[in-house]
Amino acid sequence: MVCLGNICRSPLAEGIMKQKIGEAGLQWEVDSAGTGHWHAGQLPDPRSIVTARQHGIDLTDQRARQFQVADFEQFDKIFVMDIQNRRDVQRLARTDEHRAKVELILDQIHPGQDHSVPDPYYDDNGFEAVFLMLDQACGAFVSTR
Repeated sequence: MVCLGNICRSPLAEGIMKQKIGEAGLQWEVDSAGTGHWHAGQLPDPRSIVTARQHGIDLTDQRARQFQVADFEQFDKIFVMDIQNRRDVQRLARTDEHRAKVELILDQIHPGQDHSVPDPYYDDNGFEAVFLMLDQACGAFVSTR
């Protein structure tokens, strides 16, 4: 799960996906990262923590980190939150196989439409809507496995 700073959207996506795969009895590794380094080592945004907690998910074990080229080898799928994140991550890809792993997360519910998860950082009221989008997308992905 990749967004810009790894404090709002991608931590929510990580927490939601972990919950969904746990409920499905799957043994997948899920992590999140940001394309930028500004928040490395920090907890998710307090608004993400509160929103997730309202849905029974604890994000306080997460710490922001920057996406690394090694992530292409570590993970089978790299979900990005928006078109700019996709560009930034694909710019780091060294092979076509790596590029093929990168997908907008909302393609799970809107295939091929290039929908982005809006960044709620500057909108206190946007966190719940983002949570619901990510919940639907993660649920769709898990249900197809």
